[in-house]
Amino acid sequence: MKKFLFVDLDDTLFQTPDKCLQNDDLRLAASLKNGLPCSFTTSRQRAFFALMNREMTLIPATARNRDALRRVELPFCSYSIIDYGGVVLEPGGEVDAFWLATMRVDMARALSGLQAVMQIIDAYSNKAGFAGRARLIEDCSIPFYVVVKDPEKNAERLERVEREAVAPWLASAGDDFIIHRNGNNLAVLPKTLNKARAVDYLRQRLTAEHGEIMTLGMGDSKSDARFMAACDYAIIPSGSQLAALMVAC
Repeated sequence: MKKFLFVDLDDTLFQTPDKCLQNDDLRLAASLKNGLPCSFTTSRQRAFFALMNREMTLIPATARNRDALRRVELPFCSYSIIDYGGVVLEPGGEVDAFWLATMRVDMARALSGLQAVMQIIDAYSNKAGFAGRARLIEDCSIPFYVVVKDPEKNAERLERVEREAVAPWLASAGDDFIIHRNGNNLAVLPKTLNKARAVDYLRQRLTAEHGEIMTLGMGDSKSDARFMAACDYAIIPSGSQLAALMVAC
């Protein structure tokens, strides 16, 4: 039986140096657009990757776009799910045309809401003196979601943006959208954009190709929980947002 691991990347298989321990044996995992290193693996993460890579096929399920995925050093050789599930890449790197057409229709319906929440965020930022600005994230010529970060990585300020600007909009007009916040990343996504949909689509393709399969899901944040629950088994890294939620329960 073929086995597949759908796996988030950032803060799951690697992370930025500030999230690593001083005595970690770090190796480069991903770079910025300008070529500077930004993310690293620990020895335990490399051992985990090697173990999984021997036993099954790893499929990234990430918020990264095509360009950001190309800057990841880990050797993936199968399908990839990127843009929070907005784009599926074939094993050779080509875009899955059927899935892209499906998402193009869904995202066209969501565009007016994304533009509205961008205006809400920027109006709040101007009034509150918040330096961060909303950005509309696109890939394959499709706008997918809105993101805002604090330039100084101040989580408290970003929390206020969520509580005082985005949450009231969701409650009054944003029924078709959800908030994802983890670290210095506040995103507003259409509900039709989620990794679980793309994982389900690929599971069907993989079953058609190989017959009965076994799937595992691995991720660090609340936004990963749905695609992980769609798999046969789930793996959660210690110290992650999801792990903290489990401990709290």
